[in-house]
Amino acid sequence: MLENIALLFAGVAAGALNAVGGGGTFVALPALVAAGLPPVTANASSTVALLPGALASAWAYRGDVVQVGTPSRVALTATSLLGSALGAGLLLVLPAASFDAAVPWLLAFATVVLAFGRTLSRMLTAAVGRSVELGSWSVLIGQFVLAGYGGYFGGAVGILMLALWNVGLGIDPATGNSARVVQLAAIYATAAGFFLIASDVLSYPVQVASVLIGAAAGGFAGAHWARRLPPAVLRGVVLTTAITMTILYFAKG
Repeated sequence: MLENIALLFAGVAAGALNAVGGGGTFVALPALVAAGLPPVTANASSTVALLPGALASAWAYRGDVVQVGTPSRVALTATSLLGSALGAGLLLVLPAASFDAAVPWLLAFATVVLAFGRTLSRMLTAAVGRSVELGSWSVLIGQFVLAGYGGYFGGAVGILMLALWNVGLGIDPATGNSARVVQLAAIYATAAGFFLIASDVLSYPVQVASVLIGAAAGGFAGAHWARRLPPAVLRGVVLTTAITMTILYFAKG
């Protein structure tokens, strides 16, 4: 009972973080691993559990979604669906040992992006200038690659999307957050469909349901009230969690 309650609160935190700026995987994945799920199953279960929260956030943001470059919203979302399908497929067909070995490095990469992504984004923006904007195909190719990463792992994929849009299109992260939430929901939806059919996520119904219920509540509430919290506080919490989890995974391996 205590474990399930802890997973419920982990889901609330993960859903709220995803709604505000990303980083929910850093909470949900370690919580599920701590509950006894194998890493690959925990990763797939994390995606399934965070989907309702992502959908709830997307619904809350539905009236504020901005245009991302010149591609239509339908084309951008379709690209996210296809890329996520590829990433999810790779997770299912590659040996579990490959994911086990990759997780610490994926966490480290996502942590670096989280810690220095905004600084690098500003530097690149200053270097290339606002007059250089990504064309439609460049935006879609970049989105496809990031969606593939999101389908396979997902950590900090939303932050990576905001960085790409900021550098390549001049979209402010705060302005682009609504589009990020919608594309994140599309990525999770595709990957979750694959995992429910082809993985053993349903072998852990109580654990997954605990995170799922919490993430749905956290995702909807986060889209409404967590944005009122100082961004620096939220960023600090996510970064601290990311660094801690990365160190623990490297120490474990």
